[in-house]
Amino acid sequence: MSHEMKRLEESQQQNIAWKKWGPYLSERQWGTVREDYSDNGDAWGYFSHDQARSRAYLWGEDGLAGLSDDKQYLCFGLALWNGTDSIIKERLFGLTNSEGNHGEDVKEYYFYLDSTPTHSYMKYLYKYPQLPFPYEDLVKTNGERSRHELEYELLDTGVFDEDRYFDVFVEYAKESPEDILILISIANRGSEPATLHVLPSLWFRNIWCWRPEADRPTLNVVNGGRGLQGIAADHPKLGQYYLYADGKTSFIFTENETNNERIFGVPNQMPFVKDGINNYVVHGQQAAVNPNQTGTKAAAHYPISVAAGETQTIRLRLTTTAPKSLAKAYPGGKKGLFGTHFDSVLAARRQEADEFYATLTPRNVTADEALVMRQALAGMLWSKQFYYYDVNRWRGNGYSIPNLPAKRSNNRNQAWFHMVNEDIISMPDKWEYPWYAAWDLAFHTIALNMVDPDFAKDQLELMVCQQYLHPNGQIPAYEWNFSDVNPPVHAWAAYFIYWNERELHGQGDLDFLKRIFQKLLLNFTWWVNRKDTEGNNVFEGGFLGLDNIGVFDRSAPLPMGGRLDQADGTAWMAFYCQMMLEIALELAMHDRAAYEELACKFYEHFLWIVAAMDRIGVHEDELWDEEDGFFYDVLRFPDGRGTRLKVRSLVGLLSLAVSTVITSEMPEKLPDFMQRVRWYNENRPELVAKISGLHTPGVGGRRLLAILDDTKLRQVLAYMLDENEFLSDYGIRALSRYHLDHPYIFSTNWGDYRVDYEPAESTTGLFGGNSNWRGPIWMPMNALLIRGLISLYGYYGDDFQVECPTGSGRMMNLWRVSQEISRRLTNIFVRNDQGRRPVYGDTETFQTDPHWRDYILFYEYFHGDNGAGIGASHQTGWTGLVAKLIQLFGDVSEADLKDGIDKEDLIHRVEEAVPN
Repeated sequence: MSHEMKRLEESQQQNIAWKKWGPYLSERQWGTVREDYSDNGDAWGYFSHDQARSRAYLWGEDGLAGLSDDKQYLCFGLALWNGTDSIIKERLFGLTNSEGNHGEDVKEYYFYLDSTPTHSYMKYLYKYPQLPFPYEDLVKTNGERSRHELEYELLDTGVFDEDRYFDVFVEYAKESPEDILILISIANRGSEPATLHVLPSLWFRNIWCWRPEADRPTLNVVNGGRGLQGIAADHPKLGQYYLYADGKTSFIFTENETNNERIFGVPNQMPFVKDGINNYVVHGQQAAVNPNQTGTKAAAHYPISVAAGETQTIRLRLTTTAPKSLAKAYPGGKKGLFGTHFDSVLAARRQEADEFYATLTPRNVTADEALVMRQALAGMLWSKQFYYYDVNRWRGNGYSIPNLPAKRSNNRNQAWFHMVNEDIISMPDKWEYPWYAAWDLAFHTIALNMVDPDFAKDQLELMVCQQYLHPNGQIPAYEWNFSDVNPPVHAWAAYFIYWNERELHGQGDLDFLKRIFQKLLLNFTWWVNRKDTEGNNVFEGGFLGLDNIGVFDRSAPLPMGGRLDQADGTAWMAFYCQMMLEIALELAMHDRAAYEELACKFYEHFLWIVAAMDRIGVHEDELWDEEDGFFYDVLRFPDGRGTRLKVRSLVGLLSLAVSTVITSEMPEKLPDFMQRVRWYNENRPELVAKISGLHTPGVGGRRLLAILDDTKLRQVLAYMLDENEFLSDYGIRALSRYHLDHPYIFSTNWGDYRVDYEPAESTTGLFGGNSNWRGPIWMPMNALLIRGLISLYGYYGDDFQVECPTGSGRMMNLWRVSQEISRRLTNIFVRNDQGRRPVYGDTETFQTDPHWRDYILFYEYFHGDNGAGIGASHQTGWTGLVAKLIQLFGDVSEADLKDGIDKEDLIHRVEEAVPN
């Protein structure tokens, strides 16, 4: 067992708090719904980046390369000043939704380079220009550009020309759960000496504003003797911590309180306020900081001159060890804290991180693929965040805060009065999306399960616990509108994690599976009752996470009235049924009396849904188009007439993901379930006729539950694997490239509605305009399609072959097809034959500069033709799934297949990695 695996075991089984401290600090708290107390719900306009340095937050904190405890009482982060900026750099800068020509967008370069799951070792890189940071230029130039133009990026401004910047690396290493070593390395990449003011900062989250009578935490300067100085932190709930600083430094103190004079134009309640350190360092305002060196926000001040091409370091230590105990805890005083022992602990944690990831990395992957996999998982772990949102308190019930309205006038999330969130949650992107999204989170857990299965399970259970799940059974979507609807993927994620644990350890966590199954029963019932308007097993759903993929805004009422029967909404429910069926069958193998009847329930649901998608005979108003061989949404008019909206998109491909294999031993172990199956075979043959693979045994005697029969499967795959349609060099597009020359136009009395193939950013403002499902490649949907193909291979084996690509004459079984799609997705990130990473497109700095080219960003989505990264630049969240793909296919190489690996062995290995 590796050292890190032992720490994980101690954390889970012995309650040793290895995870108490982690990267739980957000990278943007301003502009969030939680901080919005406006009348009109304009969160971006109410609390801006410009205000953030002066205005105390109410619901969380943000910072640069930050660290906090798991309740975020005490925070540590980096602040920097290059001597030329108008403000210190203590948080990342980016454009708001209205400022960016494609919506909100961070305009900084920072990288999550490493992390273990207990955060015993972490590494982060921030690139800071030596010239003035071009805040105004970025806002002005992007504001002048249209949605049809490229975004104006920080590299475009010229501030990194001639390498006039600092690489600031931050490393954390835990000697024990509450003894954290911090190494800051400042590298001058320019050709001339340069000075950087480094301000390692410590502050308390302001929770005393809610209850002024409560005990207030304090920070004070502390003298540890023998020239050792630091900051003492005393918190009524957290206890006492000490930040010791090595080298020559001074300490600056202020309060984490709003500068009311600057923000609201009224007198300050305290003489020292949040922007005091900024005003002292940048403007020399001595009166801005507390001469008594006490407060609730503090920093050590290191003005450091770094020669050209050289690196300087700063060492700090955050610990519970008081000054009087230092001599005993760290023999040698200052040398014990920061000398050779510091070096040895840091080196050990680095080596242990290498050891941990070596056990996860398959034998057949290249060094570059291993790099991508490790940085993807580092990003997953760095994207944890403390998230606090008490909706009842937020709406102003029972609390009064100066300069804020006593009651909230807008109605956002008013139906979620029960909700109290106060947890560490995996975020999609801690700057662009510093709030959880339910379906994103389910995908996150697939990658997180590789490194920390217990955390992955905790995340899934969080969304269905009583503080989150609505009393009516709905899972909250995201803070902008908890009542919006995300695809139901939690059951799949839960079963995936259970299965992987079972294959790895010989048994899965049945208690976890039982708990989450019971909660998902509530959610499934909510779906059936709320999203099947006519009770005919054809589902709507609305938004469903795919933003602008449809002809109409799917979250809004249709302009002509009526409703939209959604091919993806219905396929999602078929998928949900399948996964609930699989869980029920697994639980029934251990407790027939409690779960076998539930398995029958979900089997019946599945039959009815699939039958509704393609009724007996040919109908113009059903989802399946017999002539085209594809699924489409159906617009249902108020008079009951229906017409297909013939857009070829992921909406129609999702049916590929809906496949479940039933093993050959099932009839013996669950006779009541199999009797129910036989009853439907005999009594409702018109329903069963629509289910593929149920009657004919496949490889190993397996049976198949799938939407697509052999004929439909070949028809849909012909579209998906056509390089002129869905198949890109870098994965499966969200919209067929066919619509580049053949846009879909739907004409109504209210005007024309048009869908074009747009492989890059969106040219419309739908859903904020910062994402696009009309052509780009999205990792989570590709992962589901791959999962479906692998499952189908488990039934068909090598007997089912298709052309891949379509028209190439190259025949492949479905395993090879899934492997080919995965290879194309991985190629987004790894260097090609020209030494370039497609993710970085034509950005030469990222392609050729040795200080940039091996730092990987995991974007939200990718250009449908060239694979360049688009959207949120740090959405390792679901894009981190590439790590799982590298691991999965790294264990079975092309050489294995060429050498004639045993088919049954291959299928068994596939089943070990991916449950049906």
